[in-house]
This record gives sequence, C-alpha cells and structure tokens, in this order.
Amino acid sequence: MIKIGVLGDIGSGKSFIAKLFGCPVFNADEEVKKVYRENKNCYKKLNKAIPKYISSFPIDKKEITKAIISNPKNIKKINKIVHPIIRSKINKFINKNKKNKIIILDVPLLLENKISKETNILIFVDAKRKAIIKNLKKRKNYNFKIIKILKNFQLPLLYKKRKSDFIIKNNFKVKNVKKSVKLLKKKVLYR
Repeated sequence: MIKIGVLGDIGSGKSFIAKLFGCPVFNADEEVKKVYRENKNCYKKLNKAIPKYISSFPIDKKEITKAIISNPKNIKKINKIVHPIIRSKINKFINKNKKNKIIILDVPLLLENKISKETNILIFVDAKRKAIIKNLKKRKNYNFKIIKILKNFQLPLLYKKRKSDFIIKNNFKVKNVKKSVKLLKKKVLYR
C-alpha cells in the first residue's frame, strides 16, 4: 500500500485533488466536523477547556471559530483534545484500507503533527495566491481572520514544498488538474 500525504496552502485545492486520484481518501476536515457532531466525550472535554465558547452539543463550528478569534491560544487547547481522536481515526482508516494500492491522507497539519511519518509520498498542491483567495471566498463560512490565525500554526509553505516528493500545479481548471493527477498516479504506481 502506498500512502500519499497531500500538502498545500489553505484553499489550494488539496481535497479536490485528493479525490481525483480515485482512491480512498481520509479527509481530516470532514472527520473533524463529524467529531463535533457526534463525539459527546470530545464536547465534554472542549466544554471544560473553553466553557465560555463551547456550551452545547453538537458543537457548532461557529463556536470554535469564535474561541480561536477571541484568543488564538485556544487553538492549542482545541488541538490537544481533537487531534488524538483524528489520529485514531487515521489509523483505523489505514487498517480498513490496507488492501488498496493507494490511499490518500488529506490532513492539513500532516507535517506539523508528524503524521507524515505514516506516508510514503508527499504531494504539494501549488496554486497562485490570487486563485486561492478567489477559491476561499466561494466557501460558505469564509473568514479571513480565522485563516490568518490557522496559517500561523502551520509550517511555511516553502518548507512543505521542499519536503514533498511531487508538486501538482493547480490552476483551478479541472481538465488540466485531472491530467496532472493521472500522470502522477502512474508515476507513483510504477516508481
């Protein structure tokens, strides 16, 4: 099994590109949403850590956003509770899909949380800043403040790019990106 980790800037199209491989994808952002909706134990721990913001179950993502914007140090409290749950889910995902040739880990803090040790190949999604901003503004809950805070907790993009085995240029044109992913998948399989 080849485990591919997808890296890149917030809004660069990592999740879209991960899906294009046509392999099982672990999408950490989606899994975190599920944890907020379904994990009562996580709620209790967050309620104890930041009671001023987390007051009802299921957890509303807006409450998490408010907690981070009002005090960026809250992100560490949140991560300390949520990340072990996500790490456990990643391990279950890997075990469940061990018969697949390729699996994709779409985890925003892959390098920061040393999850990259569980990957064989790192792919960096490279996109122009203007295109990323345009893409982010299309999101339902777009909030520039929260994106800026989250970026401060991430390693520099140049570092991530250097650490990667492959780079995919994302110009947000589906046809071009599909072609790049197809070529890359062949390279990965016959490496």
